[in-house]
Amino acid sequence: MNRFRPLLGALRRGLGLPADWRERLKIHAPDALAWRLLLLTFIFTVVVEILIIVPSAASFHERWLLDRLQSAELASVGVEALPYSAVEDDAAEQLLAIGGVQAVVVGDQGVRRLLLQAPNLPRTPDLIDLRQSRPVTRVADPWRTLFGHPDRSIRVQARPRYRSGDFIEILAPAEPLKVELGAFLLNSLLTSLFISLVAGGLLYGGLAFLVLQPLRRVTRSIEHFALDPEAEGDPPSDRHDEIGRVERELARMQEEVRVSLRSRARLVALGEAVAKINHDLRNMLTSAQMASERLADSPDPEVARVLPRLERALGRAAALSRNVLEYGKSEEPPPQRVRIQLASAIEAAAEDAGLTEEGVRLKKSIPARLNLQADSDQLHRVLVNLMRNARQAIESDPTRRTGRKGMVRVTVSTDEGDCIIQIADDGPGIPPRLSESLFEPFVSGRASEGAGLGLAISRELAASHGGALTLVETGPTGTTFALRLPH
Repeated sequence: MNRFRPLLGALRRGLGLPADWRERLKIHAPDALAWRLLLLTFIFTVVVEILIIVPSAASFHERWLLDRLQSAELASVGVEALPYSAVEDDAAEQLLAIGGVQAVVVGDQGVRRLLLQAPNLPRTPDLIDLRQSRPVTRVADPWRTLFGHPDRSIRVQARPRYRSGDFIEILAPAEPLKVELGAFLLNSLLTSLFISLVAGGLLYGGLAFLVLQPLRRVTRSIEHFALDPEAEGDPPSDRHDEIGRVERELARMQEEVRVSLRSRARLVALGEAVAKINHDLRNMLTSAQMASERLADSPDPEVARVLPRLERALGRAAALSRNVLEYGKSEEPPPQRVRIQLASAIEAAAEDAGLTEEGVRLKKSIPARLNLQADSDQLHRVLVNLMRNARQAIESDPTRRTGRKGMVRVTVSTDEGDCIIQIADDGPGIPPRLSESLFEPFVSGRASEGAGLGLAISRELAASHGGALTLVETGPTGTTFALRLPH
């Protein structure tokens, strides 16, 4: 058998069969959707049966009664043609037997005339007036006849067709009608049931082929992708309907997720490598900073001149290493929400951001006793980053007049249950080319001394609180950021 396996594989590929064609040929138990579709088909078949049988029974019932009325009317014309309408008993019985009735009554101008009469009946007959037939009565009469008493008789009234008069009435036993109606319903039921089953089967088969099978293919593709995203799935079909579009969109999304997972795997590997490099680099920078501290005691004037530049370069390198390592974390821990007095939090953040009365000052407008549910450490990091950026933008403004230190304004308000913290500076603003990508990693303004990660981290921290960090406006008169957090 193993010798023929390559030949069978080539034959399968030549015929265009999928690799799991044996699995697809197996008979599977109907799933939930298939059962629902089967139940819907059954209900559809039953409804069609009812819609066929009920009107057919009413039509047959009325037609049978009209035939008896017609025979009785013709018999009444023959009776009235005799002198004094005298009919012997034997002839009357024959006429009644031919018409299938027990009595014939003619009504004309309010007068009832009994033309033919049978012996007395054991039960009071039921009246069916075909002159005033109502839809509900027409539908119910056949079933009353079918399930009525064996000795039941019916009085039927209708307008005459072959003679003058107000009405013609017959009295007929219900048993012959019951027998014929039962046979008719049985034949109609079998015929309509066969037609309904064939139609329902075709409907179920068509829906199974057009809907269930493609949905199973989509479900199977999703399940295989969940088990092994790197495995290539079946190509989408060439259908041009909604299911075809779903298959193509699913294939496109799977490919995007597959590429994203590959990129993420590469980034994880790169992050691990960067973390190792960063660790060694920080050790080197620590050693370099310790050496620069020893150089501070050197009497050499050239060393004293270049030492500040060296210390700033080492500080920026250490900050870059720290920021990259912090941003490289897989994710921030979920916020541990506590009640924070917002005024105190802003004062503490301003102090850590370097805002002083002698330099860049803080001006705040905060509602009294306003509290906020947030993670105190993460909120502090966001506020410090925004205020530090504002201070650095003001201090780096070359157009600022001497003696004008600048100001950072913090305004707090509430809106629809949210707390909005606006931080504005009167610095030179952010260049237009950077404003659209300001929150992307490694993008920094003209005055930033960092790695361009502060705003990206701050936005992630705001989003983890269910809020948002946005750039409200920027220009030559300053920049304003808005931090919106749930109150």
